[in-house]
Amino acid sequence: MGAIGGAVFQSIKGFRNAPSGVNRRLLGSVAAIKERAPIIGGNFAVWGGLFSTIDCTLVHIRKKEDPWNSITSGALTGGILAVRNGAGAMVGSAIIGGVLLALIEGVGIMFTRFSAEQFRPVNPQLEPPPVASPGVVHESAPLGRDSQASTGLPFWNRAES
Repeated sequence: MGAIGGAVFQSIKGFRNAPSGVNRRLLGSVAAIKERAPIIGGNFAVWGGLFSTIDCTLVHIRKKEDPWNSITSGALTGGILAVRNGAGAMVGSAIIGGVLLALIEGVGIMFTRFSAEQFRPVNPQLEPPPVASPGVVHESAPLGRDSQASTGLPFWNRAES
């Protein structure tokens, strides 16, 4: 995924930065892809592997799988990958990683809640009663002078007797 995304991004960058002329721009695009896409793909793989390792470790330690594991994993991954740049960069990358994963988890929870509404079971007490055909008595309808089933008509359409 990182290699493909890197290839798309680098092809655009190489095309824009190449000298004028279609052939030169296409060659510049291909050269940029060959040069940088594998590096971006490798960086993506390192980030994904470290994130997954931390996430699975947190699930094992905490014995629960919830959004806090992903948020913490994003923050720790950002901090660990920035360790060579100093403490300030570590803190900044950890905050960005945590916030980014919090946004991703929040959007996931939001979509889950919105899509769960369509699968919620309907309360049978809130369903409208079945409509009886004229002249047909429904088994669950009460019988008597004021019942709809006795005439097949609703009470507002019946003549007073």
